Amino acid sequence: QLEESGGGSVQSGGSLRLSCTVSAFSLERFAVGWFRQAPGKDREGVSCISSDDGTTYYADSVKGRFTISRDYAKNTVYLQANNLKPEDTGIYYCAALVEKDIQRMCVNFVGRVGYWGQGTQVTVTS
Repeated sequence: QLEESGGGSVQSGGSLRLSCTVSAFSLERFAVGWFRQAPGKDREGVSCISSDDGTTYYADSVKGRFTISRDYAKNTVYLQANNLKPEDTGIYYCAALVEKDIQRMCVNFVGRVGYWGQGTQVTVTS
């Protein structure tokens, strides 16, 4: 199971860096994504990164504000979230899937078999 960290409560315009790691296996051959779920809403894909060439995908709502990256040596994937807005509030989950199509991973993830974390809460106040 993956482990997320770095969530918290920030004011609008603030930043957070979320981390996703796992100790039981290597993330190297997995595409990894960040997903979020706001209260009363469906889970949505935020950003995904490929396993090999660093291809990334971002939801339109976070383009230009969030950056996904991975550190193979630390077996960790990060989500740098800048200029946070109240609508970014939610539980952020990371997931690792064997997937070549990053956009498909972020958009059509329901029912996909993979590894998920328990989530970290992000709260943005205005």
